[in-house]
Amino acid sequence: MQSSQQLGFGRFLTAFDSRHVPAYRFDLVVLGGGVGGAFAALRAAEQGLSVAVLTKAAAREGNTRYAQGGVAAVLGEEDSFESHLADTLSVGCGLCEREVVEGIVRGAPEAVERLLAMGTAFDRTSAGDWQRSREGGHSFPRVIHAHGDSTGREIQRALCEALAAADGVTCFPDVFALDLLSTDSGRVTGVLAETGRGEFAAFCSSRVLLATGGAGQVYRETTNPPVATGDGVAMAARAGATLRDLEFVQFHPTCLYIAGAGRALISEIVRGHGGLLVDRNGNRFMSDAHPDAELAPRDVVSRAVFRRMVETGDTSVYLDLSQVDGDPQHLFPGISRVCSVFGMDIARDPIPVRPGAHYFIGGVLTDGHGRTSLPGLWAVGECASTGLHGANRVGSNSLLECLVMGLRAGTAIAEEVPQALSAAAFAGGEKRRDTGSDSVLDINIEDLTYSLKSMMWRQMGVERDAAGMGEALEKIAFWMRVVEDLAEPERRSWALLNMLTVARLATLSALDRDESRGVHYRVDRPATRAEACHTLIRPKLEGQQVTRAEVSRPLAGASPSYAIHES
Repeated sequence: MQSSQQLGFGRFLTAFDSRHVPAYRFDLVVLGGGVGGAFAALRAAEQGLSVAVLTKAAAREGNTRYAQGGVAAVLGEEDSFESHLADTLSVGCGLCEREVVEGIVRGAPEAVERLLAMGTAFDRTSAGDWQRSREGGHSFPRVIHAHGDSTGREIQRALCEALAAADGVTCFPDVFALDLLSTDSGRVTGVLAETGRGEFAAFCSSRVLLATGGAGQVYRETTNPPVATGDGVAMAARAGATLRDLEFVQFHPTCLYIAGAGRALISEIVRGHGGLLVDRNGNRFMSDAHPDAELAPRDVVSRAVFRRMVETGDTSVYLDLSQVDGDPQHLFPGISRVCSVFGMDIARDPIPVRPGAHYFIGGVLTDGHGRTSLPGLWAVGECASTGLHGANRVGSNSLLECLVMGLRAGTAIAEEVPQALSAAAFAGGEKRRDTGSDSVLDINIEDLTYSLKSMMWRQMGVERDAAGMGEALEKIAFWMRVVEDLAEPERRSWALLNMLTVARLATLSALDRDESRGVHYRVDRPATRAEACHTLIRPKLEGQQVTRAEVSRPLAGASPSYAIHES
């Protein structure tokens, strides 16, 4: 199946004159300081490369810091790589790439050892063994964690300390990466960014790594931090990179839902310890939805929660921890602190929860070492599509993927023969269009952003249909024109344009996939096709405009080399 859609977004987010932009040269430029970007940066620096790590906010602020669950890893004889592989393939609904899954699963012990060497403190029993939890989709308790439900915070602490101490690594916080720079042939040569002083700068390198995280802020209900606006996927699309499976957005089934509170994630380890989902009448419902009940794959739990909310007319369901094995306040101190602010004792009071956008499974297509379809560009983590997750992500496989793929990408980048860069190699960013300078209207960026988030929640959420997605595409196209033509060139506008770009491409992919599979559920196409296919988007550049995107559906399991080397 193939189709095309007029997209019409420009090559660059904003106008700039490359003759007046200072250039800084490094062997490697990494966008993002989370676990994937940090592991790659540290590995490349070990091989003697000079590395710039650019972070959109403070170095510690990103998706990694908010990961509560842990790292899925086979670390004992009672578990097996084969079991972890089988669980991942099963949950992936036919779209995982077996070789990729096996490599990442088997890379867990080395990755965990590196974290331990950095001083990461994982929880252990009084006997010194790993404390392990079972999460949805796993057949064995293989998820290790830190400080109960604060795994991401502990890992990010260790990473920040390691980056600060590493020779050859320079961190640049509060830097907004706008676009990839490239030659006329498409080779990536660096990144255009705005520094914390509000000035443009070019970070030039023949090797650039995207580790920018996800795009959960596209949705009204999300577990993601404010920085998760899909910047990496959007800038890769504008540069012409091949994207894959953007329709697969995983919704976490249990986000705290209290008016005035942020949508804090209630970790799956809570259900792994015996937490039960009940409706407003106290009735448990997951045992009727799936044989694994509360520990079913996340797409199953999210849809069951959503439907029970509709059936009962309530704005949430409830997580009952009264039967948890142990003291919930001791087991889940972070969750307990958040709930106590709102007068809830999690050992006694059911926690109101509802689904929230949690993880973008699709992203920039890569091979097994993080290479994308554009020479000089790599991607790891949530912004990448490696073939691990398929159509649905197993709990706590994401941190594992970042660890293993970060190491692989850092090694591959260090082995890559560097390309000589001339002044012409990062030219071509001259003025493309005027943005906002002659606007006669005041554009309310906050209102447009909320409108996008609300619409995506309604029409590209847990359940979808063709009519809703078609209407969403029309609105997104209109909003993009408004922001491009009338909004002031500033970070809020650029972030919104990135969100609109990702929303548009994800909706286009979802509309093209006329079946239900994994986290993509269409009420108008509830059946799953016998043939499992990926969705590829190849943006078409004409001059400096992306005029259309070709959507194609190659067979699952095929080597990604058909896309990686086609240009």
